[in-house]
Amino acid sequence: MSWFESFILGLVQGLTEFLPISSSAHLRLTAAFAGWHDPGAAFTAITQIGTETAVLIYFRKDIARIISAWFRSLTDKAMRADHDAQMGWLVIVGSIPIGVLGITLKDQIEGPFRDLRLIATTLIVMGIVLGVADRLAARDEIGGRHRALRERKTLKDLGVRDGLIFGVCQAMALIPGVSRSGATISGGLLMGYTRESAARYSFLLAIPAVLASGAYELKDAGEGHVSWGPTIFATIIAFVVGYAVIAWFMKFITTKSFMPFVYYRIVLGIVLFILIGMGVLSPHAGESAG
Repeated sequence: MSWFESFILGLVQGLTEFLPISSSAHLRLTAAFAGWHDPGAAFTAITQIGTETAVLIYFRKDIARIISAWFRSLTDKAMRADHDAQMGWLVIVGSIPIGVLGITLKDQIEGPFRDLRLIATTLIVMGIVLGVADRLAARDEIGGRHRALRERKTLKDLGVRDGLIFGVCQAMALIPGVSRSGATISGGLLMGYTRESAARYSFLLAIPAVLASGAYELKDAGEGHVSWGPTIFATIIAFVVGYAVIAWFMKFITTKSFMPFVYYRIVLGIVLFILIGMGVLSPHAGESAG
């Protein structure tokens, strides 16, 4: 991998990680369209450490408060009713599904799941799911006829059941094209949470999974066509760009709909199917032979 490739891929990672359009799919597609080698699941996981570091800094006050309350709850029973302490446990509970499936499906994640036909399918299907979830949220927010039946929930309403459902949604993002934020936000909206609450928990929930995955994949950095230098460089680029994107995105969702992302996902998926069907793009473009 050249330094130019690592710069572009780091930029793509930073731009797409927090948007509901799938960073892993865009890294895979960028390489395929450019005629480069597929950077692979290990490169993706490591560069996500950069974007997750942006989350740690952006939400540093929330994270510090949650960690402090969680540790105190281990010895102080009174603290176990504290919302921040409960959030610590809920992040742990919500991380279980992706931890189990990430280990179980490791070979599929690094192989069959990177087929461009599967990515095109998940882009379209999850785009439709996000669109439906967004419409339901919008209907409640404008005071539609169902508003009186159910107010949108916040993180104070989050319990173990919903935390596990969020976790299962996050685990779906092991398939490129699903999108970690897209799946968890969609799940949150369908369960009745506000856009801001679903996005906030999505980002907090990703911290253990992404850092653990990145640390695990560090052993594979420097192998094949991806060397240490470009990988670290891409991770730094992803951090800088990712911080700017998360700040913008958290403001965007308070007043805007997710529909632009829905249309983008569906159009991109259809274009992929057309290019593959015409033979312009191989579903295995860029994959290593060995």
